[in-house]
Amino acid sequence: MIRLTEVRLDDRAEELAIQVLRSGQLAQGPMVAQFETEFARVPATKHVVAVSSGTAALVAALRALHLAPGDEVITTPFTFVATLNAALDAGATVRLVDIVRDDFTIDPMAVADAIGPRTRAIIPVHLYGYPADLHALQEIASDTDIVIVEDAAQAHAAAIDGVPVGSWGMAAFSFYATKNLTTGEGGAVSTNNDEWADRLRLIRNQGMRRRYEYEVRGDNYRMTELQAAIGLSQLSHLDEWTARRRDHAERLNALLSDIEGLLLPREVRSRRHVYHQFTVRLQRDAGLDRDIVSAEMAFRGVETGIYYPRLCHDYPCYRGLTNIHASGLKEARLAAREVLSLPVHQWLSIRDIEEIAQLFHDAVRQHRSRTGAGLKPS
Repeated sequence: MIRLTEVRLDDRAEELAIQVLRSGQLAQGPMVAQFETEFARVPATKHVVAVSSGTAALVAALRALHLAPGDEVITTPFTFVATLNAALDAGATVRLVDIVRDDFTIDPMAVADAIGPRTRAIIPVHLYGYPADLHALQEIASDTDIVIVEDAAQAHAAAIDGVPVGSWGMAAFSFYATKNLTTGEGGAVSTNNDEWADRLRLIRNQGMRRRYEYEVRGDNYRMTELQAAIGLSQLSHLDEWTARRRDHAERLNALLSDIEGLLLPREVRSRRHVYHQFTVRLQRDAGLDRDIVSAEMAFRGVETGIYYPRLCHDYPCYRGLTNIHASGLKEARLAAREVLSLPVHQWLSIRDIEEIAQLFHDAVRQHRSRTGAGLKPS
């Protein structure tokens, strides 16, 4: 089976973990501080505040803005549910708007239409490792107090015009096990704003700067020393691993380009994709059924993923909530029915990539043998 994701740790991870175990300090110590310093080079920001998860990072970032009851954030419904949950946990009213058909990121025009007098933040999601159009969103937010809070959970080392994601206001990163850079669990908030960074450090530590001196209502979002040790072992490989993912994606794009009705990942020159996922669209109006092709790939020994099969608020637990507003989600709903992610991770070989492409062709041919549709001429 060719796996969709694979986690491997090197000898340095073991060495650093042993250092932590022997030190007797397991939480929020020197290893975390070192990880914050070294990871700050990725978004190129003055501050990185490490926390316990990507969700905690997003909640803390929003709480740092002093949201009041009725304050609104605008985000996309085509994302992992943590984006929505974090906004709700921070006390925000959430407005969900549509995505851009070509790249799955939030539609700046829809954002502009959704802005109201209580809008405090825009949360663009850099989905699958591809940056949202932050230039357009910055222009929309200019001359207002609206803050861009990037959900960069899947986008370590992505950039726009050479400017790293994570440096455009405040950003939340995830280091979950399957991310391009992992600490097992864990997250971080990046920012150049001194005031936000100070408040974030208070929020993650139960509101304390010094023991039993509570300055704000905080929480326990602390990263462990073991998490930081794993992250430090990974950081030196990030550039190499990102380059491998990009090379694999380029090869897959070339090998799959002749399939009629298949939309491949789009990357405009100014926006650097880091391919947390290589996500294609099997267009229903071209006679392709995503679920059938996914099953055919599994039969052939290739694991695929559907990120995401439904919009994040389309579940019974969110029905009736008065602090979620959604409208005009045509492209997002269509994407949820058509997307499929293929393996692209750094541990694959060129031969693996070629096999994935060949088996995908076979799966599509098998599917289309029932409909009479075929491939474009080479």
